[in-house]
Amino acid sequence: MAPTKAPDSSRRSDRSRRAIHDAALALVTEVGYRRTTIEGIAARAGVGKQTIYRWWPSKAAVLMDAFLDLAGRTAGEPGAGSGAAGQPGEDAQGIPDSGDLVADLKLVLRATVDELNDPALEAPTRALTAEGIVDAKLGAEFVHKLLDPQLALYVGRLRAAQEAGHVRADVDPRIALELLIGPLMHRWLLRTLPLTHAYADAIVDYAVGGLAPRP
Repeated sequence: MAPTKAPDSSRRSDRSRRAIHDAALALVTEVGYRRTTIEGIAARAGVGKQTIYRWWPSKAAVLMDAFLDLAGRTAGEPGAGSGAAGQPGEDAQGIPDSGDLVADLKLVLRATVDELNDPALEAPTRALTAEGIVDAKLGAEFVHKLLDPQLALYVGRLRAAQEAGHVRADVDPRIALELLIGPLMHRWLLRTLPLTHAYADAIVDYAVGGLAPRP
């Protein structure tokens, strides 16, 4: 008689975690952050509440973990770039450096536009962003875990451009990156006008014109 193979508990845990992540993202998309509950996530995922509380201390922690997992998976898909909503794609060390700052920034901002317009990412990103405005703790975690690593990529690329003489030496890269990201997020958050590749290209052209060395 063949021996019975013991269940793989790690695989079962991975399946449960993914089910919880998917349930949290689906609920926050459908009913919003405030109406999403641990009970609702557990029911949607087909697990007990105690399973969720074993791994996460709160609803915010579940959703943050789920969103980071989603962003990582999205960035790992073929064709994913170094956008603001996920982790870097082909170049894990930072924003591509082809020697052409304008071309590199346009590539990255276009990828960011695609991510922000992606239905799978848009709703949970909006939910976390909006809740982070009124919940200081959640907002700080969102910045620390998701935004800061992405902004650091821009800082690194702009510093490289300074060293190459393409950006003025007196420019603060941390302020300069906000000239690129700020307008994009303003249009996306407030829905003032469509978020397009053409708009991303214009932002780069306008910003880099102000960052370039003066004659």
